[in-house]
Amino acid sequence: MMAIRSLFSKTRPLHTRLHSHCISSPRNLCYFSTTASLYSSPPSPDLVNKISRILSDHRILHHDLEHSLSAFSSQISPNLVEQVLKRCKNIGFSAHRFFIWARGISGFEHSIESCRILIDILGSSKQFAILWDFLTEMRDSERCEISPEIFWLVFRSYSSADSPRDAIRAFNRMVEFGAKPCIHDLDQLLFVLCKRKHVKDAQEFFDKVKLDFEPSVKTFSIMVRGWGDIGESSEARKLFDEMLQHGCVADAPAYNSLLESLCKGGNVDEAYEMLAKMRSNGIKPDACTYSTFIRAYCEVNDIHSVFRVLDSMRRYNLVPNVFTYNCIIKKLCKNDKVEEAYQLLDEMIERQVKPDTWSYNAIQAYHCDGSEVNGALRLISRMEKENCMPDRHTYNMVLKLLVRVGRFDRATEVWESMGERGFYPSVSTYAVMIHGLCKKRGKLEEACKYFEIMIDEGLPPYSSTVELLRNRLIGLGFLDDIEILAEKMERSTSCSIQELAKAMRGNKSFRRSRSEETELESD
Repeated sequence: MMAIRSLFSKTRPLHTRLHSHCISSPRNLCYFSTTASLYSSPPSPDLVNKISRILSDHRILHHDLEHSLSAFSSQISPNLVEQVLKRCKNIGFSAHRFFIWARGISGFEHSIESCRILIDILGSSKQFAILWDFLTEMRDSERCEISPEIFWLVFRSYSSADSPRDAIRAFNRMVEFGAKPCIHDLDQLLFVLCKRKHVKDAQEFFDKVKLDFEPSVKTFSIMVRGWGDIGESSEARKLFDEMLQHGCVADAPAYNSLLESLCKGGNVDEAYEMLAKMRSNGIKPDACTYSTFIRAYCEVNDIHSVFRVLDSMRRYNLVPNVFTYNCIIKKLCKNDKVEEAYQLLDEMIERQVKPDTWSYNAIQAYHCDGSEVNGALRLISRMEKENCMPDRHTYNMVLKLLVRVGRFDRATEVWESMGERGFYPSVSTYAVMIHGLCKKRGKLEEACKYFEIMIDEGLPPYSSTVELLRNRLIGLGFLDDIEILAEKMERSTSCSIQELAKAMRGNKSFRRSRSEETELESD
């Protein structure tokens, strides 16, 4: 295949202009300079880390990100850009500036994957005006066709932003960009709308366009499940009947969608009647079918019925998925039946269903809430032995427990083991340690140590953490230490940390954000 090349105009100060030579392919897939990222050697993790750190340090418009990146211009490659964008998806403004800066390097060409990631980032960060400018530039180049899959990202972003009407408008604009929508695109739109509970908007649009497409069993099933998710089981049943009248033959997934809708609406008896009808029509219930009833019984705390259905699955040699097992484990722990939860964990492994962090964290929460230090530490060790690495929530729960009960020696051991396991503490994990130690007599120096490590790592602390540490230091008369920490923050490469130095000195303009309150409370 000939090399496909793309060029970005360097004349615009903010948005990119795309020029690419394309070849026709199924679903109008767009190809840019793909060969560079496909065949070039992977960038060094250290280089990815360094550039990602710079993006993290320069999150605000007045931060001079481009100047800090200039030293790396000779090392930039399409593959490197992809890796950095993937790493920095949650800091959309900086990621977009990095994308624009890279396209200004002489001879550099972005890959199609970088463009796809950027569109996802712009949508996720709600920068929709820039997103549409970028799509328009791609279209106006007249050398590149935009794939429908790109629009799926746009649908998802608008739906996640609670803008269902804009998601629908994006679907209607597909033709403008040379992507003629088909039933698969409609399915994607309806799915993301229903997933975010925008079911009424999805139904209204479906009713308008269903004569222009040929709705499949999958299309109807998406809508049936959507109505069930918002507790409208009667609407789900009505749509299921419409599907049959439309000539679609219901399969197991379609029945499962209806069963789930009925169960979520509290109509378990009607769901069992539909299960009997499903069997009479020659449709064999699968693991998903039974799991629907298990989750319904978990919702009403009927543990006896949960195990009755689970026994039926065992008889038919059907294995629940990890999500269903996790629902049962969580419910058992809520009912102080932790031994049964462990037995279920063992069963998962025996039946080759790999437990995930949610499986272990449900039990871990039980140990931590009950101040069971030995149980919590044994479970972390078990996770490692069973190749399921603890995540942020695992560590935050355990560290909070250990500091709360005064087991500082074990907290230090757990902290040091994180690096050995390849886990690097986040802002919330540092906050757990600092906030916990600040509440313990004689541990303020330790709290300051973790705060300094955080600053050295370039992680901007929560403003509430800065305020708490400052107040504790003032309370003990350690005013010189406040100045030492503030000066250290001012020397940081992170612009955000530099600005937080003002809060350390007593500037009241910094307030705790809603997001950090949520993180501190949840962990």
